[in-house]
Amino acid sequence: MSTFDPSALEREIASLEARMSEPGFWEDRELSSAAARALERQRGLLARLRAAEQEVDEIDVLHSMALEAADEAELLALDRRAAALDATLRKFRIELLFSGEHDVSDCYLSINAGAGGTDSQDWAEMLLRMYGRFCERMGFSATLLAVSSGDTAGIRSATLEVKGKYAYGNLRGEAGVHRLVRLSPFDAAHRRHTSFAAVSAVPVLEEAVLEIDPKDLRIDTYRSSGAGGQHVNVTDSAVRITHLPTGIVASCQNERSQHQNKETAMRILTAHLVERLARERAEKLEELQGERKENEWGSQIRSYVLHPYRLAKDHRTSAETSDVDDVLDGNLTPFVEAYLQAPAPGERS
Repeated sequence: MSTFDPSALEREIASLEARMSEPGFWEDRELSSAAARALERQRGLLARLRAAEQEVDEIDVLHSMALEAADEAELLALDRRAAALDATLRKFRIELLFSGEHDVSDCYLSINAGAGGTDSQDWAEMLLRMYGRFCERMGFSATLLAVSSGDTAGIRSATLEVKGKYAYGNLRGEAGVHRLVRLSPFDAAHRRHTSFAAVSAVPVLEEAVLEIDPKDLRIDTYRSSGAGGQHVNVTDSAVRITHLPTGIVASCQNERSQHQNKETAMRILTAHLVERLARERAEKLEELQGERKENEWGSQIRSYVLHPYRLAKDHRTSAETSDVDDVLDGNLTPFVEAYLQAPAPGERS
């Protein structure tokens, strides 16, 4: 949605409500579920707009009164209120950009250290902290489902379950390779090192939508512990599931029992396989339509340079900032906004 027309939105809500009241509508589970999600989103957007309009009116009236009374304290309070409204409207504008079927959903976010030994494993843990802080800023809950400790420091891999409205919509653009350039704290000569870590994000599915042949799975159980014991408690019930035809791996060590860990790992694996199939279908359609574009999956999407200069830059949108510390502390909103405002996936180079 590039523009926001409240009247059109009201008509769309009325149309959806009429369709959902038709006999037999709820018999098609997939269609009815999609319509219910769309109606919930449209109602939410309209309610947010009406609340913002009311807040603008109240601020305007109170501001006029405070000016007339020369009430400096009230004017300062209204300035803060206006700033809060501006932040709310910015989030609202971002939500208008969400167009994917699963953007409103929770998601699984996975981080895997690339080649580079301790430096890359430390970088993977830095990214884990960055996304944790981003979730805090956004009001999302982030649960660490699995983590594999690094050899000396950091982590080899980790998976977060992120819950919150538009969690997947906010994080889907983070998928790809993230590159760090810095003076290595693990190099005795303190030389500059380049480290890589891969991030993936897939929506949490409401129910299993893909049949998986048990013969295609290898299931391993193991004792797990977080890096330095700081992430999870030691347990004998961790489960790792490998889908042999694709090599996709999903694991969980956060639940109380091996059975629960296996169920969660299967949900993560299914979500990754569904995402992979959807991506392959999209790529096939592009081939049939004669479109050619670089495969973004697994490609480098963002660089974080700490030496010899300081810069965080997204290579897809050219969004950048010299305040790398702020980005690593979870301020990803400018990058998320730039990604959502960029051309549609079929048009991106």
